Amino acid sequence: MAITKSVPQRTDDRGKPAGPKDEGRHLNSSLLLTMLMVVLVLLQGPIRGALSAPVMQSWTTVFVAVMVQALPFLVLGVLLSAAIAVFVPPSYFARALPHRPALAVPVAGAAGAVLPGCECASVPVAGALVRRGVTPAAALTFLLSAPAINPIVLTATAVAFPGNPEMVLARLVASLLVACAMGWLWLRLGRTDWLRPPARTSHDGQSKGEAFWDSVRHDVMHAGGFLVVGAMAAATLKAVAPESWLRAAADDPVLSVLALAVLAVVLSICSEADAFVAASLSQFSLTARLTFLVVGPMIDLKLFAMQAGTFGRAFALRFAPATFVLAVSVSVLTGWVIL
Repeated sequence: MAITKSVPQRTDDRGKPAGPKDEGRHLNSSLLLTMLMVVLVLLQGPIRGALSAPVMQSWTTVFVAVMVQALPFLVLGVLLSAAIAVFVPPSYFARALPHRPALAVPVAGAAGAVLPGCECASVPVAGALVRRGVTPAAALTFLLSAPAINPIVLTATAVAFPGNPEMVLARLVASLLVACAMGWLWLRLGRTDWLRPPARTSHDGQSKGEAFWDSVRHDVMHAGGFLVVGAMAAATLKAVAPESWLRAAADDPVLSVLALAVLAVVLSICSEADAFVAASLSQFSLTARLTFLVVGPMIDLKLFAMQAGTFGRAFALRFAPATFVLAVSVSVLTGWVIL
């Protein structure tokens, strides 16, 4: 009688039997990794020479400094944001807000100061609030204030600007003013046909634990990727851009504010980490860097895409430009008074 030897069956990442496509994917990944390691070994001489150049050493120093300072706040913010999004029911916020929309706006704005969360989490939370019956003006105010003035963001700002504690107060005041002003503006001029509330939650069919870890993994990868891009851009600007160009932009009060406002939109850095990038742009005035910190958590490229996907393109095309103009104006006024 022949004895057959059982061969363990390959499984995918979720424990299910791996099909031909999964095995091909694993094979391609292994092949690409092997080829990359071979290329690195063959080019180690030129790579070592390039990294030893003064420009690259300066770039590496700035990049590593930004990443090391920002990562703890990013991870803590993602964990707390996921916990709030998953374990705190949206109906709680509906019960906590005043019934009068004009009063609900500042209350929702102040709620952002005690509920940690990055802008990646504030959009779906605001969508859930609208779906549960919260007045859109209050939900939009929370959307803008929560990623800008929560405790983790303000603590990160204090750490990034140890010699300028007034920057924390300026960021709190300017961001809260912009959030409330946009809420009241929506009450005055907003139309229901511009707003398309989301139809369902993003974690339907999952347990609380699965939804929490899914949210953590998504936000870490998403926000972490933008942090890496932001740190690379800040390091490149610091190491490569001619000092005369930076000085010319920084010395012009109007140009410096507009330059950092546009930079905040383009870089799309997570709010838990943007203070460290702003602190590295030491050529610019505190008011210009305040504008960077106020604009970024409220409107950038990723937020525009998320707002359009959650509330509709008609909403995003009106809400984003108005937020940008108001954020820049209020930042300049707040910087003039406090900084």
